[in-house]
Amino acid sequence: MEEQQLRKRFHDLAERSFARDLFTFTGFLGLGEQDVFWQEEPRLKYAGYALYGGCEGADRVMVRFGNAEKCGYEVPFPVVCIHIVPLSSRFADDLNHRDFLGALMNLGIDRSTLGDIRAGEKQAYLFCLDSVAGFICENLDKVRHTSVRCSVVEDAGNLAAEEPERISIQVQSVRADAVLAKVYNLSREKSLELFRAGKVFVNGRACENNARSLKAGDVVNARGYGKLRLEEGSRETRKGKLAIDVAVYR
Repeated sequence: MEEQQLRKRFHDLAERSFARDLFTFTGFLGLGEQDVFWQEEPRLKYAGYALYGGCEGADRVMVRFGNAEKCGYEVPFPVVCIHIVPLSSRFADDLNHRDFLGALMNLGIDRSTLGDIRAGEKQAYLFCLDSVAGFICENLDKVRHTSVRCSVVEDAGNLAAEEPERISIQVQSVRADAVLAKVYNLSREKSLELFRAGKVFVNGRACENNARSLKAGDVVNARGYGKLRLEEGSRETRKGKLAIDVAVYR
């Protein structure tokens, strides 16, 4: 969706929610779309809002406009979780996120109806709008060369946690560009290019300031590379550098 159209869509949903005392929803938003929302947030907060993607730490989230106190009721997010498993694990391909997403796109489904896909061990958990869940369960029967079956999972607590790789790096400072360059083995110039191209997001918001200092708990997404989170407990080395622990999601 074009940026100007997206801005207008946010305002239309907020105004309808506020004027009619009801809840309105966006589709699932990617990081760039979420950044547009945060740019408009000061002019939207009058309606009340919440963000949710089906699980904690979701990259793709929906925005719900509405105030439960003003409306006198609350409507849950229309998100369900689908478990996608091979019919025969023994003969299944080693499937990844791209494989599952490609199979879903081949069904002609709008990307905004699909949230995060957590893939691993030849299976995946997909968050999606409840309005497309039935269609997916009926029509998604193959991912690459692997025959699969889909079922809606009532208890998302069974979701397999995405385990990051935990590494320790040494940097001169916790500047965003320095951390990215070290984690992904990039040159200083290549790291700067990511910021200039608008490909770096910190806690879901676009980060153009490559010199921004990161702190423990910050989540950084670099398009084309992955996601990382700074852990607690930085420490100074004998050579005056900072040693920090980083959780890296490939």
